[in-house]
Amino acid sequence: MTKEAVGGKAWIVAVSMGYGHQRTAYSLRELSPDGKVLNANDYEGIPAKDKEIWSSATYLYGFISRFKRVPIIGPATFATYDRLQKILSLYPKRDLSRSTSSLKRIFKFIGHGWGKDMVRRLRDKKLPFITTFFMTAFMAEEFDYPGDIFCVTADADVARDWVSLNPKRTRIKYCASTSRVFERLKLYGIKEENIHLTGYPLPKENIGGASMKTLKDDMRMRLVNLDPTEKYISDYGPVIRKNFGKLPESSGRPLTILFSVGGAGAQKEIGIDIVRSLKDDIKNKKIRVILSAGIRRETVDYFASELKQMEFKEPFNDGVEILWAIGLWDYFAKFNKALRTTDILWTKPSELSFYCALGIPIIIAPPIGSQEDFNREWLLTMGTAMDQYDPHYAHEWLFDYLKDGWFAEAAMHGFLDAEKMGTYHIEELITK
Repeated sequence: MTKEAVGGKAWIVAVSMGYGHQRTAYSLRELSPDGKVLNANDYEGIPAKDKEIWSSATYLYGFISRFKRVPIIGPATFATYDRLQKILSLYPKRDLSRSTSSLKRIFKFIGHGWGKDMVRRLRDKKLPFITTFFMTAFMAEEFDYPGDIFCVTADADVARDWVSLNPKRTRIKYCASTSRVFERLKLYGIKEENIHLTGYPLPKENIGGASMKTLKDDMRMRLVNLDPTEKYISDYGPVIRKNFGKLPESSGRPLTILFSVGGAGAQKEIGIDIVRSLKDDIKNKKIRVILSAGIRRETVDYFASELKQMEFKEPFNDGVEILWAIGLWDYFAKFNKALRTTDILWTKPSELSFYCALGIPIIIAPPIGSQEDFNREWLLTMGTAMDQYDPHYAHEWLFDYLKDGWFAEAAMHGFLDAEKMGTYHIEELITK
């Protein structure tokens, strides 16, 4: 962990709670020594006491996410948990710097040494400390990490707990994912000089540098698939030609939908409902569906069992595919590669909401939690996404929206209006 970096511009720190914090860190991994990311809750040599605290929080996160599906008591239990991380309305704008009871509990654990070992292991090199989770930023500050401390936000809005007990005195710098986060942090008491509007860090392999060559190449193919009647293309031809040049006559592949479950495996049933509804179109090679299962074997087995019942045959690569990996880094690499030939992303509004900037329209599965409610609101305001209708009837409403050119329009809104260069902005910030 203290080996000199190849480049070695910063430490990248995440936590393995769901996929959001690690997915965010994945795009920044090249900044770190040997391209590695430290997970503060499960690194080699973590003290047992620290591990126990993290394990309790991780277990609760996964359990609550899955327990929500239990009739009656599930939603009620989740609502109680969600109130602890609730984001207050931005308006009217007022002082929101007062700390919360949950934040005070966090600092009580830190006061007893939680995270001190992690900070001690990193302090010798004095590299910038970049984290995708607020608690680890607090740890770095409380245990006097000698370098700059940066906290990267991974939602369209953030709760008060993302900011220290003494916001006006903190030296933590924030990489804000949206202008809403920028304004929110100021209301929480963070000095404007410590907030940088960078945008969310998207994977470089899906962008292709300052010219965005990879992204533009993918968009040319995607627009053809998303606008089969050329309604949007004919109406907005000049804008399309200005950004992408002449579009090909065909993409050479069927319309591709990628359905992604969360890290806790929640909502996997929706993926099967999608396949069942579009079964005939899949068999006729009109549509391709990718079921992204993450690294949970039980989710993979669930998808495989259901697909067999629908008479799809292993290895599930003819019209329907299960995307998964044993390790999370391998999964992210496979996922990002699959996005290049994905036309529509169907997912709950997690950190994947920011992937609309890649020109991929999003069908929003039901949000899980206050932060995802705000992500949904951001997506709808941007015009890059739509709420899902009943997945059982996807074979009807999906084609209606395709015929109207709506998905092509949403793809263009994402490409034109959402920030795509967050990773590069953060790298530039660290370098300077």
